[in-house]
Amino acid sequence: MALLGEQPADLTDLLGLAVAEAIADAGLSLPLPDCGVVIGSSRSFQSRWEGLARQSDWAKHPWLETLPHMGAIAVARQIHSLGPVLAPMAACATGLTTIFQGYELVRRGQCDRAIVGAAEAPITPLTLAGFEQLGALATTGCYPFDRDREGLALGEGAAVLMLESETSLRARGGPEPYGCILGAGFSADAYHRTAPDPELRGSRLALKNCLYYSGLTPDRVSYIHAHGTGTHLNDDHEVRLIRSGFSELPWMSSTKGATGHTLGASGAIGAAVCLLALRHGVLPPNVGDRGKSIYPRLVTEAVAAEVGVALCLSFGFGGQNGALALGR
Repeated sequence: MALLGEQPADLTDLLGLAVAEAIADAGLSLPLPDCGVVIGSSRSFQSRWEGLARQSDWAKHPWLETLPHMGAIAVARQIHSLGPVLAPMAACATGLTTIFQGYELVRRGQCDRAIVGAAEAPITPLTLAGFEQLGALATTGCYPFDRDREGLALGEGAAVLMLESETSLRARGGPEPYGCILGAGFSADAYHRTAPDPELRGSRLALKNCLYYSGLTPDRVSYIHAHGTGTHLNDDHEVRLIRSGFSELPWMSSTKGATGHTLGASGAIGAAVCLLALRHGVLPPNVGDRGKSIYPRLVTEAVAAEVGVALCLSFGFGGQNGALALGR
């Protein structure tokens, strides 16, 4: 783990910057009263909670502003939204959950556009202690899908996307979109608090439903952005899932060797990476690869490739499974 700034980030600061950039990139300006908001986080304002817990007069502080849904409320305030506001929490599948819930709001006509995504600022004493006790933290680095992988490295960050109906986008003459949502699948293992189901029942169901509702056959998938945490259990589970679901293995990579594991934000970051791959025709590399991969078609360096359909996978504690299909 490397500390790039002087101290860990604050969740509201991460969200504020990401939202402002997403709005500018979409060619929009404030206020956006008719815009839905779906913003999630698995840890939310835990760093502030830990600080309050160390203070004897914590009741005098604005602790109501640190409730789990207040990140979404802060975004709604920032854009002056009068639309629906949702704040899902689904462990490390939170990011994909927010994107699909926003997609459903637009698809059902509750709003023409929705700002979606997730943020995480998990560098706190309690979070570090918890992952250390699980034996999940790497000691020298995060090497997803490496035969000698050691574990994960926590990271902080946010990714926010602007979803908009095609009718609304064309009517206002907006910029060309990065891609479109084809469908998604979600499930729960109901197996263990932290370990994935070794029989792959929940993750297989999420992948199957994603392909079915997207109208896709496995051979249509060009690239998979894997959850790829660098832990023994996750990476083995994910490779077995993809081997069982695809007769012809697609290209795959995890970017957590570069970003660290941003927990609830990781799926939103992965979706953004997939959209960039679709737009630019470049597969993102599996940062941290050391030439001993357990998956035969791992992207080891950035390479130009025709990407028609990309899948983004997320798997979280409690057996939360998510798969999102994105197309050009």
